[in-house]
Amino acid sequence: MIPFVQAARIASGSIRSSKLRSALTTLGIVIGVSAVIINASLGASFNQFFTDEVSSVGSNFIIAYSDQPNLFYDSELEIIKNTPGILGVSPRKTVSGEIRYLSDIKSVSIVGVNGDFQEIQGIKMEEGTFLTDKDIYSAVLGYDLAKEEFGRSISHRSSVDIAFRQENGSVVIRKFKVKGILEDSKETIVGGDGSTDMIVYIPISTMNEMTGEQDYGAFFAMAENSENIGNISTDVDKRLARNFGISERDIDDEDSKPYTVFDQADILEETGALGKILSTFLIILALISLFVGSIGIMNIMLVTVTERTREIGIMKSVGYSSSNIQFLFLLESIMVSSLGGLLGTAIGSFGAYILEISLKLPPVFPFVLIEIGILISVLVGVGAGLYPARKAASMNPVDALRYE
Repeated sequence: MIPFVQAARIASGSIRSSKLRSALTTLGIVIGVSAVIINASLGASFNQFFTDEVSSVGSNFIIAYSDQPNLFYDSELEIIKNTPGILGVSPRKTVSGEIRYLSDIKSVSIVGVNGDFQEIQGIKMEEGTFLTDKDIYSAVLGYDLAKEEFGRSISHRSSVDIAFRQENGSVVIRKFKVKGILEDSKETIVGGDGSTDMIVYIPISTMNEMTGEQDYGAFFAMAENSENIGNISTDVDKRLARNFGISERDIDDEDSKPYTVFDQADILEETGALGKILSTFLIILALISLFVGSIGIMNIMLVTVTERTREIGIMKSVGYSSSNIQFLFLLESIMVSSLGGLLGTAIGSFGAYILEISLKLPPVFPFVLIEIGILISVLVGVGAGLYPARKAASMNPVDALRYE
């Protein structure tokens, strides 16, 4: 067997003899490996983004909601509150209304909640404090609504008028003290309220008094821990089902229930599946470009074998075996692809970071991708160089020496 150092010297000499061709061949692998690194890193970033978005909605939350009016009342609130493992629960109801400050009037979504809602949803305050169960005519405003929508900025010591239109057409107006301003937020993928920047929170008891209603739209609950959240959520579902006269065999049939219960783990599972699909799609696209690059290596190696036919004949005539010849050409292919893999990994790592920052995604780079990038490039070199190497090794030395 030819010594590795000698084989590497011969292979590197062949690569240097055709610098432009070698560079163009390497470029195909650089692009392919870069694409794999970037897309795999983007997939990991999207997964982290989805996880962060779900976590930003609250801690260990369980949500029960219904599209039907007049379904949830205080009795259902007590059922959820008394479920083992539930640390807090808040009803939530969203009604369109008007907020009036000085001479300006804005139509907004007004959300009725209780004091547990802040901890359940992880709400952060810019000014003041959130609502408590003792508050009556107090309001908490979204950041943009308080700071940008009116002619003057609203502080947490201001007063505003809130108006609701009842079913009979009459308008009910009450003066509310602004107790707090929410922290500047962003759009969320769960929770039902979207961005909280244009929302007004008031006590849900006050909302029902003003609208003349007694029902709730949904319940937000918090489980004691994430490990047991699935069992607690199932228990809440079963208790509500019994309350509405639904048999146990129909609990898993969502169409048989007038409500839906889901929890943080359910959303993380769904977003995780979405992230995996996205990651797989991105990596498949990248592998296509890598496949094209490997074809380029194979074509160049076949051309190299043809150009060096006479050299192969000389090498065989001076004692190089077929396995030596095969190893030389295979090593040359691996060296070209490995160089492309190293460059592609470096460029891909940097490119992934720039893209993630530009897209405002959490920068996530699994360092195992470096090993994967190098491994892929070596495998591509072996796969692309094996056939040309075997072709070179199988040449008859007499025919090779006669080749012009």
